Amino acid sequence: MQRRHLFAAGIAAASLVQPSRAAGPADKPAFVLVHGAWHGGWCWTRVASQLRAAGHAVYTPTLTGLGERRHLLSPQVNLDTHIDDIVNLLDFEELENVVLVGHSYAGIVISGVADRARARLRQLVFLDALLLEPGKSLFSDFPQAVVDQRLKTIRETGAGVGAAPALPPSAFGVQDPTDAAWVKRRMTPQPVGTYLQPLQLKAPLGNSLPKTYIECTADPIATLEPTKARVRADAGWRTRTLATGHDAMVVAPGPLSDLLRELAA
Repeated sequence: MQRRHLFAAGIAAASLVQPSRAAGPADKPAFVLVHGAWHGGWCWTRVASQLRAAGHAVYTPTLTGLGERRHLLSPQVNLDTHIDDIVNLLDFEELENVVLVGHSYAGIVISGVADRARARLRQLVFLDALLLEPGKSLFSDFPQAVVDQRLKTIRETGAGVGAAPALPPSAFGVQDPTDAAWVKRRMTPQPVGTYLQPLQLKAPLGNSLPKTYIECTADPIATLEPTKARVRADAGWRTRTLATGHDAMVVAPGPLSDLLRELAA
């Protein structure tokens, strides 16, 4: 009898315990760091460790079909799939007050996330990222020569499903041989559907959230120039620069972590 009472009391006590969220209004904001094309959550390792050491909760999801989730690569994986990856992370982790960071291709992803999950977000940070006008696809704003080359690569090396990395690590500013080898052996094909599906937004880009664009100024990537010109011409953006290559999370994790903490303060 006594054991039964103790067991019932334990259940009652457990029912009062609520799951804790990663961050609340009085806490340091959580970071969700979203990687770009051909990368995975692995690329944020150095930045994530520094942000966690500073007291932030940090999530580094890998998008469907990439990195350690490459076994899920299929013709059905598209931009909406990747937007849903992040929206579902926010929902199932019950995150609030989130600084959502998108690198490169993931600028498009976090644009879609802000449109669908604004209430869970604190601000958006676009790290040397791409932006799209609603109704356009990733290929819409690429020079035709780049599109033709990517499609050729997809046909020849990706079985029509994924695009093998189009650039070596050095093109992303990764010059150290050890780092370059680390990046190269982890890059995986980008799902072709992410190039072809247009971005659909119900609200204006950013959905009224504060948004910052961080430009990496060393060895700039040509396909990002239209985006950067658009940001410079729009007073609604806060802009910052880092004197580093495109993969700032790999080659300059300290300065990037410091900047992200400054923006989140």
